[in-house]
Amino acid sequence: MNVFGVDIGGTGIKGAPVDLDRGDLVEPRYKVLTPHPATPDAIADGVVEVVRHFGWSGPVGITFPGVVTGSVIRTAANVDKTWIGTDAGQLLGDRLSLRATVLNDADAAGVAEMAFGAGRGRKGTVLLLTFGTGIGSALFMDGKLVPNTELGHLELHGRDAEKHASTKAKDDEDLSWEHWAHRVQKYLAHVEMLFSPELIIIGGGVSRKADKFLPLIKGIRAEMVPAELQNNAGIVGAAMAAAGR
Repeated sequence: MNVFGVDIGGTGIKGAPVDLDRGDLVEPRYKVLTPHPATPDAIADGVVEVVRHFGWSGPVGITFPGVVTGSVIRTAANVDKTWIGTDAGQLLGDRLSLRATVLNDADAAGVAEMAFGAGRGRKGTVLLLTFGTGIGSALFMDGKLVPNTELGHLELHGRDAEKHASTKAKDDEDLSWEHWAHRVQKYLAHVEMLFSPELIIIGGGVSRKADKFLPLIKGIRAEMVPAELQNNAGIVGAAMAAAGR
């Protein structure tokens, strides 16, 4: 069964049809840059371009980098604040003339990793963290999602943790892998103190380079592994949501 998934991020909007039997993309994903300002109408234009690139005509799952309740956006840390209060499912569905299902981006990535990736078959407390423009989180207990955790906004050194330990912070401050890994280690220690996960899955685009920083992180009790679906996890999870999985 193929369903379309779109992953809206602070940097890019990417999507592709997904084979939900395999948990993999049917075709190479298509990506456009996230517009600035990242208003609802501007991002909707990008989503339409991505979906129409494939000539898709069925249901579409769409991730959003913030809290989503129903299909209404409640927070917008890395996109324009005019998203807050917007019914994204209605807006994007109307623009696409297709049925659109909207969910938090890290939740989508986590659901995909639990079904097809590093969390497959794992019980207990599992935490997926996506490092990118911000830090997203998806928390699972015995395979069941606790939605919209947004743990990237925990306070660390007097500010949102994602301002200190995201991949964007690494790039903006030109940090070495060692320096950035030290920041990530402090963040993970804080999260571990609060939730005591047995498994931490590291996702986002940086998961492709896990060998450069995961071995540098010390003192974390939980097992730590890179996301197997890497930066495609959000697309796969979005498609799963559109299919009601």
